[in-house]
Amino acid sequence: ARPGARRESLEQYLKRVRALEEIANSHKGVQESYALQAGREIRIFVKPEAVDDLAAIQMARDIARKIEETMQYPGQIKVIVIRETRATEHAKQVCWRINALV
Repeated sequence: ARPGARRESLEQYLKRVRALEEIANSHKGVQESYALQAGREIRIFVKPEAVDDLAAIQMARDIARKIEETMQYPGQIKVIVIRETRATEHAKQVCWRINALV
């Protein structure tokens, strides 16, 4: 292989990363998306009230297919859809002071 044959320019890299994020953000219920690992992985955060578990699985498949159909890239791209719900509560100890009446 000749030197530099597999390297891409900064412009091509940025274009690919933007295209990945645009594909992900075009789906309904997507909150935000990030292309990671030099564009080899995309993480998509969805609104848990808008997307259920089965829809998240289907969304990952749909996004992967759209990437395959519309983009040219070396190797493979991992598509991760994250649907997260958090609940937080605090435990408090209440100190009671009993004043003895004399």
